[in-house]
Amino acid sequence: MPILETVGFTAFDEKRTRGPVGDIALSQPASGYAVVGGASKRLFDICAALIALIMLAPLFLFTAIAIKLVSPGPVLYGHRRIGHNGRYFKCWKFRSMVTDGDAVLAKYLADHPQERDEWVRSRKLRDDPRVTRLGAVLRAYSVDELPQIINVLMGDMSIVGPRPVVRDELDIYGSAAAQYLRSRPGITGLWQVSGRSDTSYEQRIKFDTQYVQNWSLAADLWIIMRTIPAVVSSKGSY
Repeated sequence: MPILETVGFTAFDEKRTRGPVGDIALSQPASGYAVVGGASKRLFDICAALIALIMLAPLFLFTAIAIKLVSPGPVLYGHRRIGHNGRYFKCWKFRSMVTDGDAVLAKYLADHPQERDEWVRSRKLRDDPRVTRLGAVLRAYSVDELPQIINVLMGDMSIVGPRPVVRDELDIYGSAAAQYLRSRPGITGLWQVSGRSDTSYEQRIKFDTQYVQNWSLAADLWIIMRTIPAVVSSKGSY
């Protein structure tokens, strides 16, 4: 990855992912991992989030009105995710699904074994029956994830970092979970600018691990600059 190496990312080294995660009872918050980036990354996050919140306020308002007009239910949707040191938080998004999404998904997976296998492999569906028509547009251009700016200001997330996961997904990370727990999850990240859902889950874990192991402010700026064309192209977004 010559481009990644220019901003400090080295090849994935599975040995470096070994950590004490196997000894952590993740049903309780873990402790002992200093957050990646420290105070400098946190200061950057706060400044960037405040600027983004001001600049994107009209888009927030337009999106909220559109959601209320086309689909009954709340504008925002909060889902429990796991973050730095195993701390749980509510990850906010613009609602892109029907309100009874869990029931819809359960029935769909029960009736479609092939799609169930896809869900087990990647935790995503290319044709997700829960997503509304407006929601598909919001997801294509990552507009649904903009409320996570609030999570950044609250200290739950970072502008750049691993994609936030639920507790069950962290089991898939294996020993690499130790690297995930060292960081705050990000609105964007190395995975998001490297193919998103067109990549395998194993590749996603490797991207997350590379990011944490090789963090630098220059790398964060590089990822942010790559995020804009990645969002505009909507490649791998579903």
